[in-house]
Amino acid sequence: MNLKPLDERAIIKPLEDEEEKKIGSIIIPDTAKERPQMGEVVAMGDDVPKKEGGKLFSEVLKTGDRVVYSKYGGTEIEFENEKYLIVSRGDILAIVK
Repeated sequence: MNLKPLDERAIIKPLEDEEEKKIGSIIIPDTAKERPQMGEVVAMGDDVPKKEGGKLFSEVLKTGDRVVYSKYGGTEIEFENEKYLIVSRGDILAIVK
């Protein structure tokens, strides 16, 4: 990938829900569906020095990790016909193991 985030940011490829939401015979359109909150880290920015023994970004997160991120956090982009999300360290809530 020729896209590298700056500082303590990560590029995440959102994982889409495979099943289509239905209520009875009504199909919920894509525009009404909630944005996914789980994705896979595809690129990471650089570490920023921490004060008083805090963990570096690269010690906490690795490329390929599946993460849960804030519902309204980050910036959506489209790069090489794929949708990605650029999020800061604070928008990443958990690592799925």
